[in-house]
Amino acid sequence: MGLARANRLKGWRDFQAVYERGDRHHGRYLTLRCFQGIPPDAPPQMGIAVGKRVSKKAVVRNQIKRYLRLALRHLLPQIKGGYQLVINVKPGAISCEYEHFLRELEQLLIRTEAWHGYKRNRIL
Repeated sequence: MGLARANRLKGWRDFQAVYERGDRHHGRYLTLRCFQGIPPDAPPQMGIAVGKRVSKKAVVRNQIKRYLRLALRHLLPQIKGGYQLVINVKPGAISCEYEHFLRELEQLLIRTEAWHGYKRNRIL
């Protein structure tokens, strides 16, 4: 089961907007691109990109996408509205389990300030 239609990035133009204007945050297995490009009251939209550099086998790439969708469904209530997110998978992620993705996604969302209740202290 995938994400709800309201929570999906629809087409390549949405992905391209996030790639061009969004902020990048790197983890060990994932790169999260975050763009606050929709109204704050709109639900967050997400997309997953797993390239052939990760694995030549479609079965492996699809399994990684299933793990990430499951983790996103679990974390969705804590993500603020108005954000567009693209998750890129790094080649070392083949050995990851669901718990690794869940933990790393949570850390990256906190870093991007897309997580409810967390805000970085900025020094001006």
